[in-house]
Amino acid sequence: MNNGNWLKQIIEETRQLIEQAASGAQRTIVLSPEVVAMLENVRPQAAPSPPFSRETVSEEPADYETGSDLAELEREVAQCTKCGLAKCRTQTVFGDGSPEAKLVFVGEAPGAEEDRQGRPFVGRAGQLLTDIIEKGMKLRRRDVYICNVLKCRPPGNRNPSPEEVYYCEPYLIRQLEIIQPKVICALGKYAAQTLLKNTAPVSRLRGRWWEYHGIPLRVTYHPAYLLRNPNDKKECWDDVKEIVKVLKGEATP
Repeated sequence: MNNGNWLKQIIEETRQLIEQAASGAQRTIVLSPEVVAMLENVRPQAAPSPPFSRETVSEEPADYETGSDLAELEREVAQCTKCGLAKCRTQTVFGDGSPEAKLVFVGEAPGAEEDRQGRPFVGRAGQLLTDIIEKGMKLRRRDVYICNVLKCRPPGNRNPSPEEVYYCEPYLIRQLEIIQPKVICALGKYAAQTLLKNTAPVSRLRGRWWEYHGIPLRVTYHPAYLLRNPNDKKECWDDVKEIVKVLKGEATP
Protein backbone atom coordinates (compact mmCIF):
# COMPACT_ATOMS: atom_id res chain seq x y z
CA MET A 1 0.00 0.00 0.00
CA ASN A 2 1.49 3.36 -1.01
CA ASN A 3 1.69 6.31 1.38
CA GLY A 4 -1.27 8.09 -0.25
CA ASN A 5 -3.62 5.11 0.12
CA TRP A 6 -2.37 4.46 3.65
CA LEU A 7 -3.08 8.05 4.71
CA LYS A 8 -6.46 7.94 3.02
CA GLN A 9 -7.43 4.80 4.92
CA ILE A 10 -6.38 6.31 8.26
CA ILE A 11 -8.39 9.47 7.59
CA GLU A 12 -11.44 7.48 6.47
CA GLU A 13 -11.37 5.33 9.61
CA THR A 14 -11.04 8.47 11.73
CA ARG A 15 -14.02 10.01 9.96
CA GLN A 16 -16.12 6.91 10.66
CA LEU A 17 -15.20 6.95 14.35
CA ILE A 18 -16.18 10.63 14.62
CA GLU A 19 -19.53 9.99 12.96
CA GLN A 20 -20.24 7.09 15.32
CA ALA A 21 -19.36 9.21 18.35
CA ALA A 22 -21.48 12.11 17.16
CA SER A 23 -24.51 9.88 16.59
CA GLY A 24 -24.55 8.83 20.23
CA ALA A 25 -23.28 11.95 21.96
CA GLN A 26 -25.34 14.49 23.83
CA ARG A 27 -22.96 17.28 22.89
CA THR A 28 -21.60 18.21 19.50
CA ILE A 29 -18.09 17.42 18.29
CA VAL A 30 -16.21 20.59 17.34
CA LEU A 31 -13.69 20.34 14.51
CA SER A 32 -11.66 23.00 12.74
CA PRO A 33 -12.71 23.97 9.19
CA GLU A 34 -9.43 22.51 7.88
CA VAL A 35 -10.14 19.09 9.38
CA VAL A 36 -13.72 19.13 8.13
CA ALA A 37 -12.51 19.95 4.61
CA MET A 38 -9.94 17.16 4.74
CA LEU A 39 -12.51 14.62 5.85
CA GLU A 40 -14.94 15.75 3.18
CA ASN A 41 -12.28 15.16 0.53
CA VAL A 42 -11.84 11.52 1.51
CA ARG A 43 -15.54 10.74 1.63
CA PRO A 44 -16.22 7.62 -0.50
CA GLN A 45 -18.06 8.50 -3.70
CA ALA A 46 -20.75 5.90 -3.05
CA ALA A 47 -21.87 7.60 0.16
CA PRO A 48 -25.36 9.09 -0.26
CA SER A 49 -24.96 12.02 2.13
CA PRO A 50 -22.25 14.37 3.43
CA PRO A 51 -20.41 13.11 6.53
CA PHE A 52 -21.15 16.08 8.78
CA SER A 53 -24.07 18.44 9.18
CA ARG A 54 -24.10 21.78 10.96
CA GLU A 55 -25.46 19.93 14.01
CA THR A 56 -22.34 17.76 14.06
CA VAL A 57 -19.58 20.19 13.12
CA SER A 58 -19.36 23.80 14.21
CA GLU A 59 -16.63 26.38 14.19
CA GLU A 60 -18.08 27.90 17.37
CA PRO A 61 -18.49 26.32 20.84
CA ALA A 62 -21.69 24.33 20.45
CA ASP A 63 -24.59 25.11 22.74
CA TYR A 64 -27.51 24.38 20.42
CA GLU A 65 -27.99 20.76 21.46
CA THR A 66 -27.52 21.48 25.15
CA GLY A 67 -30.08 24.28 25.07
CA SER A 68 -32.54 22.33 22.97
CA ASP A 69 -32.21 19.23 25.16
CA LEU A 70 -32.99 21.33 28.23
CA ALA A 71 -35.94 22.94 26.46
CA GLU A 72 -37.30 19.52 25.52
CA LEU A 73 -36.91 18.31 29.09
CA GLU A 74 -38.61 21.46 30.38
CA ARG A 75 -41.62 20.76 28.16
CA GLU A 76 -41.75 17.22 29.54
CA VAL A 77 -41.62 18.50 33.13
CA ALA A 78 -44.42 21.00 32.43
CA GLN A 79 -46.72 18.09 31.53
CA CYS A 80 -45.77 15.92 34.50
CA THR A 81 -48.63 14.58 36.67
CA LYS A 82 -46.76 11.77 38.44
CA CYS A 83 -47.44 13.05 41.96
CA GLY A 84 -50.10 15.08 43.74
CA LEU A 85 -48.21 18.38 43.42
CA ALA A 86 -49.45 18.65 39.85
CA LYS A 87 -52.95 19.37 41.17
CA CYS A 88 -51.97 22.35 43.31
CA ARG A 89 -49.18 24.08 41.36
CA THR A 90 -49.59 27.28 39.40
CA GLN A 91 -46.83 26.12 37.07
CA THR A 92 -43.70 24.03 37.14
CA VAL A 93 -40.37 25.66 38.05
CA PHE A 94 -37.79 23.97 35.87
CA GLY A 95 -34.56 25.96 36.16
CA ASP A 96 -32.89 29.23 35.31
CA GLY A 97 -29.53 30.22 33.86
CA SER A 98 -27.02 29.18 31.23
CA PRO A 99 -27.17 25.73 29.60
CA GLU A 100 -23.37 25.96 29.41
CA ALA A 101 -22.94 26.81 33.10
CA LYS A 102 -19.80 25.64 34.87
CA LEU A 103 -21.59 25.91 38.21
CA VAL A 104 -25.03 24.53 39.09
CA PHE A 105 -26.86 25.35 42.31
CA VAL A 106 -29.45 22.78 43.42
CA GLY A 107 -32.04 23.79 45.99
CA GLU A 108 -34.98 22.07 47.62
CA ALA A 109 -38.29 23.13 46.07
CA PRO A 110 -40.06 26.22 44.72
CA GLY A 111 -41.74 28.63 47.11
CA ALA A 112 -44.80 30.79 46.60
CA GLU A 113 -43.07 33.46 44.53
CA GLU A 114 -41.25 30.84 42.43
CA ASP A 115 -44.56 29.08 41.79
CA ARG A 116 -46.04 32.39 40.65
CA GLN A 117 -43.17 33.42 38.38
CA GLY A 118 -42.02 30.00 37.17
CA ARG A 119 -38.38 30.74 38.08
CA PRO A 120 -36.31 29.33 40.98
CA PHE A 121 -34.96 31.49 43.81
CA VAL A 122 -36.75 34.78 43.15
CA GLY A 123 -37.98 35.53 46.69
CA ARG A 124 -35.94 36.74 49.67
CA ALA A 125 -33.82 33.59 49.65
CA GLY A 126 -33.32 34.09 45.94
CA GLN A 127 -32.03 37.61 46.47
CA LEU A 128 -29.52 36.33 49.00
CA LEU A 129 -28.39 33.65 46.55
CA THR A 130 -28.03 36.31 43.85
CA ASP A 131 -25.88 38.38 46.23
CA ILE A 132 -23.71 35.33 46.94
CA ILE A 133 -23.23 34.75 43.21
CA GLU A 134 -22.74 38.32 42.05
CA LYS A 135 -21.24 40.15 45.03
CA GLY A 136 -19.41 37.24 46.63
CA MET A 137 -18.34 35.04 43.72
CA LYS A 138 -18.11 37.91 41.19
CA LEU A 139 -20.15 35.94 38.66
CA ARG A 140 -23.29 36.87 36.78
CA ARG A 141 -26.39 35.00 37.86
CA ARG A 142 -27.29 34.32 34.24
CA ASP A 143 -23.96 32.54 33.74
CA VAL A 144 -24.65 29.87 36.37
CA TYR A 145 -27.59 27.46 36.46
CA ILE A 146 -30.09 27.24 39.32
CA CYS A 147 -32.69 24.55 39.88
CA ASN A 148 -34.41 22.53 42.61
CA VAL A 149 -34.91 18.87 43.45
CA LEU A 150 -38.68 19.37 43.14
CA LYS A 151 -40.10 21.19 40.15
CA CYS A 152 -43.43 21.99 41.85
CA ARG A 153 -44.18 23.87 45.05
CA PRO A 154 -45.29 21.73 48.01
CA PRO A 155 -48.40 23.25 49.66
CA GLY A 156 -47.52 25.64 52.46
CA ASN A 157 -43.84 25.28 51.59
CA ARG A 158 -43.71 22.03 53.54
CA ASN A 159 -40.76 19.67 53.19
CA PRO A 160 -40.66 17.42 50.11
CA SER A 161 -42.10 13.96 50.65
CA PRO A 162 -40.11 10.83 49.68
CA GLU A 163 -42.67 10.11 46.95
CA GLU A 164 -42.25 13.59 45.44
CA VAL A 165 -38.45 13.30 45.48
CA TYR A 166 -38.73 9.84 43.89
CA TYR A 167 -40.72 11.11 40.93
CA CYS A 168 -38.84 14.39 40.47
CA GLU A 169 -35.24 13.24 40.93
CA PRO A 170 -34.94 11.75 37.42
CA TYR A 171 -35.59 15.22 35.97
CA LEU A 172 -32.81 16.67 38.11
CA ILE A 173 -30.44 13.88 37.09
CA ARG A 174 -31.20 14.58 33.44
CA GLN A 175 -30.63 18.33 33.88
CA LEU A 176 -27.18 17.69 35.33
CA GLU A 177 -26.35 15.16 32.61
CA ILE A 178 -27.21 17.69 29.92
CA ILE A 179 -25.35 20.63 31.47
CA GLN A 180 -22.31 18.68 32.73
CA PRO A 181 -21.12 21.46 35.05
CA LYS A 182 -17.65 21.73 36.51
CA VAL A 183 -19.03 22.05 40.05
CA ILE A 184 -22.38 21.39 41.76
CA CYS A 185 -23.40 23.29 44.90
CA ALA A 186 -26.12 21.57 46.93
CA LEU A 187 -28.12 24.11 48.92
CA GLY A 188 -29.55 22.63 52.09
CA LYS A 189 -30.60 19.27 53.46
CA TYR A 190 -32.86 17.91 50.73
CA ALA A 191 -30.58 18.80 47.84
CA ALA A 192 -27.54 17.35 49.60
CA GLN A 193 -29.24 14.18 50.78
CA THR A 194 -30.89 13.56 47.41
CA LEU A 195 -27.69 13.98 45.41
CA LEU A 196 -25.38 12.20 47.84
CA LYS A 197 -27.78 9.54 49.15
CA ASN A 198 -26.55 10.46 52.59
CA THR A 199 -28.84 11.22 55.54
CA ALA A 200 -26.28 13.22 57.53
CA PRO A 201 -27.23 16.83 58.39
CA VAL A 202 -25.84 19.73 56.38
CA SER A 203 -23.57 20.70 59.28
CA ARG A 204 -21.71 17.41 58.78
CA LEU A 205 -21.88 17.31 54.97
CA ARG A 206 -20.55 20.82 54.36
CA GLY A 207 -16.91 21.85 54.65
CA ARG A 208 -15.53 19.16 52.34
CA TRP A 209 -15.73 17.98 48.75
CA TRP A 210 -17.97 15.18 47.56
CA GLU A 211 -18.50 13.71 44.11
CA TYR A 212 -21.65 13.30 42.05
CA HIS A 213 -21.15 11.06 38.99
CA GLY A 214 -17.62 12.38 38.61
CA ILE A 215 -18.56 16.03 39.21
CA PRO A 216 -17.16 17.76 42.33
CA LEU A 217 -19.99 18.66 44.71
CA ARG A 218 -19.98 21.06 47.63
CA VAL A 219 -22.72 21.23 50.25
CA THR A 220 -23.64 24.46 51.99
CA TYR A 221 -26.58 26.02 53.80
CA HIS A 222 -29.76 26.95 51.96
CA PRO A 223 -30.23 30.74 51.65
CA ALA A 224 -33.59 30.49 53.45
CA TYR A 225 -31.79 28.89 56.40
CA LEU A 226 -29.20 31.68 56.38
CA LEU A 227 -31.95 34.30 56.58
CA ARG A 228 -33.07 32.65 59.83
CA ASN A 229 -29.54 31.90 61.06
CA PRO A 230 -27.26 34.73 59.88
CA ASN A 231 -24.43 33.59 62.16
CA ASP A 232 -23.83 30.67 59.78
CA LYS A 233 -23.16 32.94 56.81
CA LYS A 234 -19.43 32.72 57.49
CA GLU A 235 -19.45 28.96 57.05
CA CYS A 236 -21.40 29.35 53.82
CA TRP A 237 -18.83 31.88 52.64
CA ASP A 238 -16.05 29.39 53.41
CA ASP A 239 -17.79 26.86 51.13
CA VAL A 240 -18.30 29.46 48.41
CA LYS A 241 -14.63 30.44 48.43
CA GLU A 242 -13.61 26.82 47.86
CA ILE A 243 -15.99 26.60 44.90
CA VAL A 244 -14.50 29.75 43.39
CA LYS A 245 -10.99 28.33 43.71
CA VAL A 246 -11.98 25.21 41.77
CA LEU A 247 -13.79 27.21 39.08
CA LYS A 248 -10.66 29.35 38.61
CA GLY A 249 -8.38 26.31 38.51
CA GLU A 250 -6.61 27.40 41.69
CA ALA A 251 -7.50 24.22 43.58
CA THR A 252 -8.41 20.61 42.86
CA PRO A 253 -11.23 18.97 44.86
